[in-house]
Amino acid sequence: MVEATVTEAPAIMGILNVTEDSFADGGAFLETESAIAHGLELFAAGCTVVDVGGESSRPGASVVDASIEEARVVPVIAALSPHGVVSVDTTKASVARAAVAAGARIVNDVSGTLAELAGELGVGYVAMHRRGDPTTMSQLTDYDDLVTEVLDEVLSIAERARAAGADPIWIDPGIGFAKDADQNRSLLKAVPRFARAARAQGFGLLVGLSKKRFLANGPSGQHYEVDERAEQSLAAATWVLANGATMVRAHDGLDHVRAAGLVGQTGADR
Repeated sequence: MVEATVTEAPAIMGILNVTEDSFADGGAFLETESAIAHGLELFAAGCTVVDVGGESSRPGASVVDASIEEARVVPVIAALSPHGVVSVDTTKASVARAAVAAGARIVNDVSGTLAELAGELGVGYVAMHRRGDPTTMSQLTDYDDLVTEVLDEVLSIAERARAAGADPIWIDPGIGFAKDADQNRSLLKAVPRFARAARAQGFGLLVGLSKKRFLANGPSGQHYEVDERAEQSLAAATWVLANGATMVRAHDGLDHVRAAGLVGQTGADR
C-alpha cells in the first residue's frame, strides 16, 4: 500500500468530485467509470494525492445521505488506491471509515470534526478551518484578527489529530469557507506565516483555492466565470507553493504539477 507523507517538495492534490453539484465540475465524474478514469489521469499527470469527494462543500450545497456518499466514493477509492495516495474528502465518520477500508490514506475534513477518527484509523489528516456549514458559513465571516484566529484554530485541530495518532497532518486555512473575498486575499498574503507555523509543529500546509469565487474579479472590473479562472488559479497556486505551502489542491492536475516542479527547481524560499 502506498503511504502518505509530508514532503518539502511542492506537491499537488488532484480534485476528483464524484458529485452532481460541485461548483467547478459537478456531474462531470458522477459515474464510477469516468471518475476512476479521471483519477488515473490525475496520477499520470503527476499528482501526489487524488482527493475523492462524494458531497459538495460549496456554499449552499445540499446534504448528501451517507449511504449515497459512500456508494459514490468507495468503488472509486478502491480502484485508485493501488496506483497512489488517495484521500477522502468527507465530513462523515461512516464515510471516512468505509473510504479508509477501501484504501484511502488521508481524511480531508473541511469540518474539523474527524481529527480523532483519523488517529483511530491510523491515517493522515487535513485540518481545515471552517465555521458553520454550507448553509450558514457565508454569514459567519466576522473576525477580530482573521489570520491569528484561523491559524490558532487549525493548529488546535491538528494537535488533536496528532494526539489521537493521525500521521501525517496538514493544516489548511480554508480559503472560501466562512471568508469573504478580501479575507481570502488576506489569507493568501499570510501563507508565509502559516507555512512557518506548520513547519515548526511538523505539519504540512495545504492550500485549496482552485477556481474559487474570490478569483472571479479582474483588476479592471471584469467578472470571470468558473471556467475562466484557470490562469488565476495557477498563478495563485504557484505563489503559495513558492512561499511555503507543501501542497495545493487543484482541478487542473497537469498544469499545477508542472508549476510545482518549477517552484521546486528554482529553490524558492520555502
